[in-house]
Amino acid sequence: MRNPYTVSCSVPELDDLAVEVEPGSHHSGVTDPVGRAKLRADLDGIVAHIYGLSEDVCVYLLSAFPLVAEPFKEAALAAYCDVDHGKET
Repeated sequence: MRNPYTVSCSVPELDDLAVEVEPGSHHSGVTDPVGRAKLRADLDGIVAHIYGLSEDVCVYLLSAFPLVAEPFKEAALAAYCDVDHGKET
């Protein structure tokens, strides 16, 4: 997975943070919507593991948000499964 700071550090105001976590600037941040959605889904999958959620609970929680697009839910679940199987997202 790309460094998660790239989701946040996408504006000049966060250049100090970008330099702190990895040499770079807001130019290293991900600004395209598809790339940002992929990073968010990866983070959600990883965070679900950090909180010790089972796959069933992860599926349930994702289903509880009707306004979240189905492709995003599928990507988050795929990221969860990747972590579960030792794959890097």
